[in-house]
Amino acid sequence: MLRHREMALLPLLLLLCFFSSLAKGGSFARLGINYGTLGDDLPCAARSVALLRSLGAGAVKIYDANPAILRALAGTRLRVSIMVPNDIIPSLGNNASLADAWVAAYLTPFYPAVRVRYLLVGNEILSYTSLANSTWPFLVPAMVNIHRALIARSIRDVKISSTFAMDALGTSFPPSAGAFRSDIAEPVIRPLLRFLHKTRSYYFVDAYPYLAWASSPSSIRLDYALFTANSSFNYLDPGSKLTYTNLLDQMLDAVAAAMGRLGFGDVRMAVAETGWPNAGDLDQIGANVHNAATYNRNLVQRMAARPAAGTPARPGAVMPVFIFSLYNENRKPGPGTERHWGLLYPHGKMAYEVDLSGRRPLASYAPLPPPENNEPYKGRIWCVFGGGRRAASNVTAVGAALAYACGQGNGTCDAIRRGGPCHKPNTLVSHATYAFNSYWQQFRRAGATCFFDGLALQTKTDPSKRHILLPEEFYVRILVHNLFAESSH
Repeated sequence: MLRHREMALLPLLLLLCFFSSLAKGGSFARLGINYGTLGDDLPCAARSVALLRSLGAGAVKIYDANPAILRALAGTRLRVSIMVPNDIIPSLGNNASLADAWVAAYLTPFYPAVRVRYLLVGNEILSYTSLANSTWPFLVPAMVNIHRALIARSIRDVKISSTFAMDALGTSFPPSAGAFRSDIAEPVIRPLLRFLHKTRSYYFVDAYPYLAWASSPSSIRLDYALFTANSSFNYLDPGSKLTYTNLLDQMLDAVAAAMGRLGFGDVRMAVAETGWPNAGDLDQIGANVHNAATYNRNLVQRMAARPAAGTPARPGAVMPVFIFSLYNENRKPGPGTERHWGLLYPHGKMAYEVDLSGRRPLASYAPLPPPENNEPYKGRIWCVFGGGRRAASNVTAVGAALAYACGQGNGTCDAIRRGGPCHKPNTLVSHATYAFNSYWQQFRRAGATCFFDGLALQTKTDPSKRHILLPEEFYVRILVHNLFAESSH
């Protein structure tokens, strides 16, 4: 009789255990990953989804509503975030019918087979002042129109928001003084927060301790940015009297303070992007596998822990978190770090081990290679032509890169024009290297990068001391010769 009673109670006990685990584990125990596609050597969508799952990810954020990716995600348990492109926000904000049509075309064909949980309208649009008149005023109207389209279809478990970089704040230090920029606080942020509050959605922030530390390594401790500062070091906010043990908490609480300053301190927060680059340019401090693994492993341990740690200003708060990014993406413009945020190399090999479920103890990981660039590089650097397969397959790209470098003024390419002191040797390597380096040395402090659509790279070797003939030279020698021959007439 007792055994029958035990068996009868078993389903109830299992149910209680299930709900108990939910209470402890929350909805976001497994971290998410940003899955970008700005690479010409990335695996297909199906392979990428398999890799996502192998990493222990619980969610994925994509930067559009790519049908191939969404089809690959169908039937998985991954929570999915899709995105409305920046350039169509004005149309969706102006026209409710277009917003409805977008939902019909890009969401409903895949939902609910794909567990779409967030629909993000635009990516960091408030970082671009060029969009102030054309796009900013239509952000919240677009969100409202999309929300109405979802409600009309009885879709109530998809939250609508947008993503914002830390530069949406005009003040971020100390955290308790956090405030939004004056140009966006009232016209954009206040109505945005009102919408998020009403719909119980999240403010999605891109928070990168790496960028803050790398811009000021002499005033911010590296261990504070990596979650490894010992208990003897912390920061006491003079306004709130709260104690901080890491830089990410400090950044998130600055956003929380800014929202509270506008009367919306109860709006929840999500981390849309965070991470650490595994490599970068020669002059980019701290971008290495050791730091990247340390940051992301500690991030997972902190954010996946249950009960949730939250932040000093929001203790116990559960936040969705998406690490940037799944792959190193070789087509991303900008400095070298832009192409090296991946947990994986393009062929699928891990840049370093990390378990996004949070279950793996930190002590179980193999030792990491020592960091080699945690101090600023003080030597000389040149920007040279790197060739690569694009040079051989697309001679137009080489010509366009040279034309761009030489078209910026300041006599950038005068020395390699016909009759100039550096015209010879009249080769692709010599001319492209001179043009790229001359441009970069002149304009790097204004934001110029040594990339040139993948045709350039940095070197510690003075290119004037050596000349290497690349195989691609055969394909473009005539093009380069003609380019400068024509410009000399």
